[in-house]
Order: sequence, then structure tokens, then C-alpha cells
Amino acid sequence: MAADPRFVAWAAALEGHLDRALPPADTAPRRLHAAMRHAVLGGGKRMRALLVYAGGTLLQADEATLHAPAIAVELIHAYSLVHDDLPAMDDDDLRRGKPTVHIAFDEATAILAGDALQTRAFEVLASATVAATLRVDWLGTLAQASGAAGMCGGQALDIDATGSRQTLDDLQRMHALKTGALIRAAVRMGALAGAADAATLARLDDFATALGLAFQVRDDILDIEASSEQLGKTAGKDVAQAKSTYPALLGMDGAKAKLAELDALMREALAPYGGGADALRALGELAIHRAH
Repeated sequence: MAADPRFVAWAAALEGHLDRALPPADTAPRRLHAAMRHAVLGGGKRMRALLVYAGGTLLQADEATLHAPAIAVELIHAYSLVHDDLPAMDDDDLRRGKPTVHIAFDEATAILAGDALQTRAFEVLASATVAATLRVDWLGTLAQASGAAGMCGGQALDIDATGSRQTLDDLQRMHALKTGALIRAAVRMGALAGAADAATLARLDDFATALGLAFQVRDDILDIEASSEQLGKTAGKDVAQAKSTYPALLGMDGAKAKLAELDALMREALAPYGGGADALRALGELAIHRAH
């Protein structure tokens, strides 16, 4: 995914942890278990899990402590993609370069797989061998990020806005919930493992908020400039569905200027932490410059 050896090592370790966190495909109900594994394993940027590790590294958290929240955010992310791709939502048939779950299996199985991935994420956190106070903080952080005040709320706003022109403020609010909430949660959960104080958590929230918006701005640009093969999902869907995007509202030059603005905000938020924040900085740069 990236040249930084830490990212390569974290992503490789995570793949094994995710494999073990999921039910075996050869145990009943086999179709459900196979669909869950199809949704999670063997693809994706793992950005949110890497943010957990990077946030924890900033606070010198024990890396072994970070596996549970990294697994949990990836399971929540995968569940959201399964449901987003359904015909009732974005109606897409390609994700991470392979058929979406409802295409590879069926709609009912996709709904159940998403439900099961969501609940498995909280089970992983609830059973983590850490202090009870940290488990509760993790559970609360992830629940807020994935509920009506986070991803689900953002998706509802996205559905409501389809076919209409949003203001820039409305677009940013929608993406702060739909995309940004889980990114903020990932950074915060890593930092909580390192016993971050309130001031540090607030500064990291500022970083993650800018990162979440940057990720979406770049996504909107790639939807226009990249091919389906590059993206691993259907290109041009935003235009086809008449969705408001940053290029649509700001023009392509304006959207790229917005990216530069968000890059500066990320750098400013991390400035007090010196080299300790290098992993977070690198992930911010990755969000800005990624090609898929």
C-alpha cells in the first residue's frame, strides 16, 4: 500500500488478525461466513486500521494493544461498504476490484453479512484484554462514529441529497459524518490506547477531520480522473447519479486547491509532535496523493 515499512508490516499483521477474527468459511452458515470473508479479506487500503496504529505510535502505545481497535474499525468499514453497495443505496457491482457482496452472493446474504460484521467489531473490542475503562472508551468511540451521529447519518444525508445540488457546507457536513467519523474514531482509538490527554485528543481530532475531508475530496477527483480498473470500483458514479461533489461545486482546480488547504491543516495539527507523528503525516500525504 505504501513505501513506509511500518505500513507494510502493520497491514500484513492485520490481514492475519482479520482472518482469525472472522468465522471459517467451511463452518455453518457457510454462505454467510463466506460473504463476510469476501467483504473483508484480500483487498482495501486499510487506511483506517493504519490510522489506529499510527495514532497509538504517537503516544507510544503497546502495539499488541492496537490490534483489537484496528480489527474493529476495518470490520465496521467493510460492513458499511457492503451496505452502501446494495441496490437500495449506491447500487454498485464492483468493490476492491471484485464483485460486490450482493453480486457475488445475493442481497439478503449481503445484508446479513454487513450486520454480522458490525456486531463482530464490537465483540472484538468487548473481549480485548485491556483495562475495562479503555474497552468502554473504545466501544463508545466506535459506536458514536458508526451510528446516526456518524456514518449512518452521513449516508442518510447522501441519499437525501442525490439528484439535488448541495451547498459546500452541506457537502462537508455530510462527508464529515459519512467518511470522516470513522477516520476520527480510528485515530482517537489508537491515541486512547496510549492514554492521550484531552488536549492531544482534540488536536488529533482536528488532524483527522481534515484527513477525512481530504480523503473525500481526493475520492471525488479520482471518480472523474481515474478508470474503474484503477479504482477497483465503478468510476463516474457520482456524475451518473447527479451527486454534489467537490469538483462539481468548486471546479477541478478549486477541488485541488481545497486539498492543498486540508494538507496544510493536517500539518499544522501535527506540528507540535515532531518526528513522533511521522506515521500520521505519511498517511495524510497518502490520502492527498493516492491514485485509487
